[in-house]
Amino acid sequence: MTATENIRNVVLLSHVSAGKTSLAEAMLYNAGAISRLGKVEEGNTTSDYEPEEVKRRISISLSLLPFSWRETKINVIDTPGYADFVGEVKAGIHAADGVVLVVCAASGVEVGTEQVWQYANERQLPRLILVNKMDRENADFRRSLNQIQDLFGRHCLPLQLPIGAQSDFRGTVDLLSRKAYLNSKEEAVSPSEALEEDIESFRDKLVETIAETDDALTDRYLGGETISDAELWQALAKGVKEDKIVPVLATSSLRNIGTIPFIDALCKLLPSPKERGTIRATTPQGEELMEPEPTSPLAAQVFKTTTDPYIGKLTYLRVFSGTLYSDSSVWNSSRGKQERIGQLFTLRGKTQEPVPQLGAGDIGAVAKLSDTSTGDTLCQREHPVILPPIAFPSSQFASAVSPKTKADLDKMSTVLARMTEEDQTIQVRKDPDTLETILVGMGEVHVDVTMERMRRKFGVEVNVQLPKVPYKETVTIPMKAEYKHKKQTGGHGQYGHVLLELQPMPRGSGVAFEEHIVGGVVPKNYIPAVEKGVMEAVQEGVLANYPVADLKVTLYDGSYHAVDSSDISFKIAAMQAVKKGLTQGHPVILEPIMNLRVTVPDSYMGETIGILNSKRARVLHTLSEDGRSTIEAEAPLAELLRYATEIRSITQGRGSYTMEFSHYEEVPSYTAQNIINAAKKEAEKG
Repeated sequence: MTATENIRNVVLLSHVSAGKTSLAEAMLYNAGAISRLGKVEEGNTTSDYEPEEVKRRISISLSLLPFSWRETKINVIDTPGYADFVGEVKAGIHAADGVVLVVCAASGVEVGTEQVWQYANERQLPRLILVNKMDRENADFRRSLNQIQDLFGRHCLPLQLPIGAQSDFRGTVDLLSRKAYLNSKEEAVSPSEALEEDIESFRDKLVETIAETDDALTDRYLGGETISDAELWQALAKGVKEDKIVPVLATSSLRNIGTIPFIDALCKLLPSPKERGTIRATTPQGEELMEPEPTSPLAAQVFKTTTDPYIGKLTYLRVFSGTLYSDSSVWNSSRGKQERIGQLFTLRGKTQEPVPQLGAGDIGAVAKLSDTSTGDTLCQREHPVILPPIAFPSSQFASAVSPKTKADLDKMSTVLARMTEEDQTIQVRKDPDTLETILVGMGEVHVDVTMERMRRKFGVEVNVQLPKVPYKETVTIPMKAEYKHKKQTGGHGQYGHVLLELQPMPRGSGVAFEEHIVGGVVPKNYIPAVEKGVMEAVQEGVLANYPVADLKVTLYDGSYHAVDSSDISFKIAAMQAVKKGLTQGHPVILEPIMNLRVTVPDSYMGETIGILNSKRARVLHTLSEDGRSTIEAEAPLAELLRYATEIRSITQGRGSYTMEFSHYEEVPSYTAQNIINAAKKEAEKG
């Protein structure tokens, strides 16, 4: 079991295609954990092993990639860069103690880079920035560094300078030691004279900033005293952990240049779980600070769950405190249930290596836990604690899913439940109005990948389409309607006669039934049948067959026949009277209106409001703060079904929004006619 102080839990974050997976591959190769360098283009990397990842050539799920480097165990968490899979990013950040932010030297700081920087800020994680792909055409370290400093702060300082660029990239110079590391063998040599002037300039700024992190060093620096490299490294590590300095390094992971000094810097500068300090946990008595020590009470948290029809459920967890043993029992304090721990594993991609225990700060996995899900805390029953939850983002991209075959129908609900357990950014619900099964994800690619996994893992195929909008119908004026159901067929006939009053009610009132019968003109035993007929009739309106809402129906008169009247007769009479009344009551269509809160950079404010205006939205309030604008508005749900894609497109991925149901209101006449025509076409198809 690795000592807690010798563990580094590091999450790789970046915009898509900045080279995280190739970097992880180079790290594993140099550490001897793998024998050959895989390539994303060839689909043979350790990290991207799922068929969907190989097919699309992007990371979709986070991967655990542990390896030993000198005397340190490094648990690398490789995360997706594509925005649809931000749930995996959030889970990886929650399990990590430090961040490596990867920037493409050719593309510079992109929108995804800005977003993951913010996520790391929220968790207050120490960071290194790695300018990768220095061998690429148009690679420019200085340009990337300027962008980094402009966006993230002047405390982002180079720890290394590249030697050459693009096809001439050969290695890096360490600014503290002034040593150069050339080519993939990382042989230390003297830096070229051409770099000497740049080295001294950047080194002076770095040393000055390092000295400012410690009063004693500041005095020595100002006094002209020489500070040793060891002292500088120690102070730099302190500055990184206190977020006073963010070192910037350079590599070409694909050509494996710069990887070794990068790993060395990672081990020296990013904190161990022990250095990150105590962990806040909730107990029945209040809050407790737990020490990240193997001898402390157990506190482990699940940060990812995968399901497989053959292996079963695989649970990824991090031990924050104490020691978790194979073949033991633990208490799931989140659910109040005992769990049996079987064999523990460390994972390297899809490879599992059994281990007897996981100590404080370490990361691993266990199979076939019955009652444990992502976010749950595992502890000792006699010392129950709950760790802070993982902050997953809310999903907004909704799709209606339906089974393709009868066999798919039988399994779809079960498999969808497994998908939501595996991915906390997927939500599944049944729409009570349209009766559709709605799957909500982060975007179109997210939903597509979920469908692919359902098909591959469980053999379930579904149709995906836009959700139906749950329109409703109502009347706008009060009216009275009479219907007499009279039928003679020999023997007993049918007779039911009702007079109803239909009245509009305030929005959100639903449908109400009352009876004001005097003198027994409709016997009391038939009134329930009248009510049943009314409630069945309002299931379909007269304009586009949508349910009727905000209506009060009052039975105030009628008649009966001593022999021919029956429940069914009065039910039919009530249904026909309601339909007659709805037709005469100036019916209209109602649509759901959503409360919308959109957050975008200030520069996209005008375009965002313009798009909202085109969607029949009413902008209620705007606020600008710290370079970002928040727009609060009301808009019809029908106009927002693919807003998740639109806001991402118009803001280059920098915008976000949340929405929730507000109320129903009348559809404009020109829109209502389109809805009616669409309903007629649907009925003809049916």
